[in-house]
Amino acid sequence: MNQPMVKELGIIAGRGVYPRVLAESARAQGVERLCVVAFKKETDRIIERYADEVRWIHLGQLGAMLDAFRESGVKQVVMAGQITPTHLFQIRMDKPMRTLLGRLKERNAHTIFSAVGDELRAIGIELSEASLFMESAMPEPGLLAGRLPNEREQADIELGLRVAKTTSGLEVGQTVVVKEGTILAVEAFEGTDETIERAGRLGGPGAVIVKVAKQGHDMRFDIPVIGERTLKKLKKAKASVLALEARRTILLDKDAVVDKANRVGLCLIAVAVER
Repeated sequence: MNQPMVKELGIIAGRGVYPRVLAESARAQGVERLCVVAFKKETDRIIERYADEVRWIHLGQLGAMLDAFRESGVKQVVMAGQITPTHLFQIRMDKPMRTLLGRLKERNAHTIFSAVGDELRAIGIELSEASLFMESAMPEPGLLAGRLPNEREQADIELGLRVAKTTSGLEVGQTVVVKEGTILAVEAFEGTDETIERAGRLGGPGAVIVKVAKQGHDMRFDIPVIGERTLKKLKKAKASVLALEARRTILLDKDAVVDKANRVGLCLIAVAVER
């Protein structure tokens, strides 16, 4: 896929390896200058190796983030990485952030990040799709690692897809865990990895994990992401299948993830989702 010519890029960097992988990919595809806003106690400091400028702020400092990007001169910004869920209740909100939240009747990823995108646009900066420079990490339908699902697992995948499409549209979560026709867990505020752990405690070995983008997903933020950390959780839970939505899920460090899935005997498959 041809990328638009982007020479300067801003990154709103959360936790995990996603910001680093995005920065590497952007550099490889011709981005000459990377300006990053990073969060204290969240973002891995390794991002400093890849960025030309890094502004470290606390969560909730919307004004500082807007100032940083305005001063940087970048015209495109991408959100990459997660925020520890519990930290969202411990943030130091500045006045711009309190004002933004005060305008929202519902507070979830879609409403909050959309509003942040509006604030960026108001100062002449476009919040781009989170898949920018990451298209090669979004697999096409097909088996990625391990064996094909058996008949029971395939039925669980189909059930998980039906449930996930409904619950994700309600802002509940993107991940559903199924075993032998029983819904073990639906992702809530705790995130994917903790959902897998919870399902492992409830159902034991052999669970099927399904992860999708929600109905009408805004691809600028909160795109489903799978990395090595998730594979570790799957191994611990002794899950048998991870089915992720093709073309709408980012597979971080793809070769390493596929290799680990093969080594632990996990069926890793990308599935097309009708919308």
